[in-house]
Amino acid sequence: MIRLTKIFHFETAHAIHGYIGACKNVHGHSYELHVTVAAPNSETTFIPAPGFLIDFKDIKRIVKAAIVEKFDHKLILSSSFVKENPSFVSQDNLLIWEAEPTAENILLYVVQVMQKELPDSIRLAHLKLYETKDSYAEWIYSS
Repeated sequence: MIRLTKIFHFETAHAIHGYIGACKNVHGHSYELHVTVAAPNSETTFIPAPGFLIDFKDIKRIVKAAIVEKFDHKLILSSSFVKENPSFVSQDNLLIWEAEPTAENILLYVVQVMQKELPDSIRLAHLKLYETKDSYAEWIYSS
């Protein structure tokens, strides 16, 4: 199987409601998102002209519009956090989620969005979201 990966970066702040530790406070990360896509039946024959499963530019366009622009320089808080800290509602860059904005939940959001946005001939194969340079959440397609 041929897989293609494109890497993206964005800056996002969050807080984890109910967490005991520093992550209960608003703080930010420089996220690195690895998006890997694949196409079925791409194993043994050459790909017809122009020779791409999908153009890297198309992956970039889709991910930037659906993910990076949505999250970059945003503050993501759960509705539970906002309920206990209503002063944050006035933030122009606030996204309120029902779920806690952990790396795992952000990754699951990316899965849901990307599966809708990719062309039918391409499937999402693998995602890796680095929250720090040495900590990441990972999602792998399973049929």
